[in-house]
Amino acid sequence: MDIKSPEERSKNMSRIKNERTKPEMFIRTMLYRHGLRFRVNYSELPGKPDLYFIRQKAAVFIHGCYWHRHPGCKYAYTPKSNQEFWIPKLEGNRKRDEKVIKQLNEQGIRVLIIWECTVRAMLKNEKLRENVLCEILNFLNERNDVIMNI
Repeated sequence: MDIKSPEERSKNMSRIKNERTKPEMFIRTMLYRHGLRFRVNYSELPGKPDLYFIRQKAAVFIHGCYWHRHPGCKYAYTPKSNQEFWIPKLEGNRKRDEKVIKQLNEQGIRVLIIWECTVRAMLKNEKLRENVLCEILNFLNERNDVIMNI
């Protein structure tokens, strides 16, 4: 049973954004400060990546752990109420993500996924922030990985 009324739940859900989220803005600001330039929400590619690096042919998605079902993450819980709606909805998001990654790879575009839990940890730990930044820069400039999760 849900602890909120349908009206309260509707109001909460309507406030959830899919662009310019706090994790996305944190990553964008960090990369921009390090001299990287990118397209934002590039609609000419499948999945409309949060960031697209044209020269490196790399798409970056900043995924919410809940919405995109981050495996093994505490934030990727399954709601206890209305499961007949939520389970297919969230599983559909995961399947769509797989399809988008495959389409991008077929176009020769590498994919980097940065999870919300990583961004949360980066906000609390400066050393982790530096390590993740190095991983992102390595992925963009040196690595030949087709897909990478951080």
